Amino acid sequence: MAPSRSRQTGSHKAHSLARQWKAKRRRRDLDQIHQDLLPENAAKLLRQEPDAELPGSAQHYCLHCARYFVDLKSLKDHFKSKVHKRRLKQLSEEPYTQEEAERAAGMGSYIPPKTVEIHTQPLDEMEESN
Repeated sequence: MAPSRSRQTGSHKAHSLARQWKAKRRRRDLDQIHQDLLPENAAKLLRQEPDAELPGSAQHYCLHCARYFVDLKSLKDHFKSKVHKRRLKQLSEEPYTQEEAERAAGMGSYIPPKTVEIHTQPLDEMEESN
């Protein structure tokens, strides 16, 4: 009797590897980062307790990109990079709200999104802590 043709053989995966990699590299969304930029949340993130599991023991953190860095030099280099500048530009627009979603659905008149002034976090506080 011949084996059934519907049986999976070899290393065939049901899900694509690209989707798995995309989920692995997932970063925080822009509206979550806007919440992190509030003064009370930013202070907590910039002054974290040392954690051996995170790069640089969680002492060098970019608020805008939600990334940890190994040392202060790599954080300063990141601030000059195109990736960081692109993120600042993305964050300059205010995040969507429920009211804006309702207006888009025809339940109100259009109001253009506001722009927010975003600057790179100050390094003076971080250098004093070292």
